[in-house]
Amino acid sequence: MKRREFCAGVMAAMGLTRPRLRESAVAQNAAGFPNVPGLTRYVSEFIVNTRYEDIPENVLALGRKSILDGFGLALAGSVSEMGPLVREYVGRFTNSTGRASIIGSEMKVPARFAALANGIFIHADDYDDTQLSVAPDRVYGLLTHPTVTVLPPAFALAEVNKYTGRELTAAYHVGVEVECKIAEAISPRHYGEGFHTTGTIGSFGSAAACARLMRLNPRQTANVIGIVAAEAGGLRNNFGSMTKPFHAGHAAENGVVAADFAAMGWTASEEILEAKNGFFNAAGGTFDPAAIMNRLGKPWTFADPGVSIKPFPSGSLTHPAMGEMLKLVRDNNLKPGDVEKVDMGGNSGMMNALLHHRPANALQAKFSMEFCMAILLLDRKAGLQEFTDAVVRRPDVQELLRRVNFYVNDDSEKAGLNKMTSILKIHLKGGRTVTGRAEFAKGHPSNPMSYDEEADKFRGCAEFAKWQAAKAESVIQTVKALDSAPDVSKLSAALTR
Repeated sequence: MKRREFCAGVMAAMGLTRPRLRESAVAQNAAGFPNVPGLTRYVSEFIVNTRYEDIPENVLALGRKSILDGFGLALAGSVSEMGPLVREYVGRFTNSTGRASIIGSEMKVPARFAALANGIFIHADDYDDTQLSVAPDRVYGLLTHPTVTVLPPAFALAEVNKYTGRELTAAYHVGVEVECKIAEAISPRHYGEGFHTTGTIGSFGSAAACARLMRLNPRQTANVIGIVAAEAGGLRNNFGSMTKPFHAGHAAENGVVAADFAAMGWTASEEILEAKNGFFNAAGGTFDPAAIMNRLGKPWTFADPGVSIKPFPSGSLTHPAMGEMLKLVRDNNLKPGDVEKVDMGGNSGMMNALLHHRPANALQAKFSMEFCMAILLLDRKAGLQEFTDAVVRRPDVQELLRRVNFYVNDDSEKAGLNKMTSILKIHLKGGRTVTGRAEFAKGHPSNPMSYDEEADKFRGCAEFAKWQAAKAESVIQTVKALDSAPDVSKLSAALTR
C-alpha cells in the first residue's frame, strides 16, 4: 500500500472527512485533476485590481498588529546566531545603488537581498504569525506563516521606490490573502509529505505583493506567478536548523526576483496554478477549487478564519499546551521537584511536527513539546531568553524534559488536526494529579492580542536586540498610523542604525 493511500485510510477511520465546502473538489478529483481554467488569471486580476478601499477596516487593523509583529521579530532575529552569517552574505552585494535596509544594521542593499535577510530574521526565532485552518484535515497553524514572506519584500520595494504607507499596506494585504488562499486550497499531502509551506506557498505571497507594488498588468503578474512557482521550495526535515528560517527568507526574495524578471518581459506559464503539470498538481497532487476560485477577499483571511500571533518563540503547535501549563504551574504553585511525570496528549499532527524529543540546542527546542513543558515548570517563563543553547543544555532542563511524556491522545485526535486540543496530566509525588485542557492560545482570534499587547511583545523583541527605546516607540506609533504615512522613511530610520 502506498503511503498516501495508507494516510487516506487512517484519516477516513478517524472521521476526518472534508466539510461541505470541499465536496465539489473531492468529486472532481475522483474523475481526475480538477479542471479550473482561468485560475491563475483570476488570482492575477485580484492582485492588480484590488483597491485599498476594498480592504475592510477590521482587516486593516488586524494587519497592523502583524506588521508590527514582523518588524519586532526582525530586530530580535538580527541578533540571532544567523545574524552575522546573513550580514556577511548580503554584505557582498552592498553597493552605491542599494537603498533597502537590513533591519538592525546600517546596511543598504538591493531589494532582493534585503527581503532575504529580513525574512530570515523574522523567522529566526519561530515567533512569527501563523495562518489558521478551516478544514479538519489541515494541521492547525501550519498552513503558512504569512507575514514573514510578504512584509520584507514589500517594505524593501516601498523604501526603494518611496511608496506611501497606504501602498505598502495594500500590497501587504493582497500578498497575505493570495498566500493564505493558495495554502488553504492545496491538498494536505503537500505539507504531510514534507514540504514547508512557508517556503513554498510563501513565495506566492511575496510575488503578489511585489507584482502589485511594481504596478505590473495582469498578464505580467501571471508571469510573475509562473516564475515564482519555479523558485518555490522548502522541506520540513530542515525544522530545527538554520535552513528553516532560510526557507522564509528565500521565499521573500523569490517574489522580488520573479517580479523583476517579469517586468523585463520574461515569460512563464500563465496557468501555473491550475495546469495538469503545474504547481497544485506537482506539489500537492490535487487542490480544492472552492477554497480559492472566486474566494479571494471573500472573506479576507485576516477576518476569517484569522491569523494567530504567537505568545512564545516556538512552533505554534506548542502554544495551547504552554499557556495551560503556565496557568497550572502558577495556580497550583508547582515546583519541579514535586513532579513525577507530565503526560501531554495532543494529535498526530502535533507529534509529526514537534519532532525533537531530546533537543540539544535552541533551534531544536522550538520543535520540542518536552522542552516547552519543562522550561515552564522550571522557570515559569518561555521567552527569547529561555530559547537559547545555554538554557536548553542546562542539566536541570535536560533531566526534567525526560519526565515529559508527549503522546497522541484519542480525544485530541478526534477533535481534528485543525485544532490543537492539548490535554495535560501532571503526576505529583505522593499520588496527586493536576489536569488541564486547552484548545487555543493567547494570540488566537478567539483570544486575540490587542495592539497594545502586541506593542509589549514588540518592546520585548527590541529589548532583546538591545535596540534604542526611543526608536522602538517610534516604530510602534508609525505602524499604528501607517496608512497615512507619506512614505516609509520614519520606519527605515527607526529600524536601522
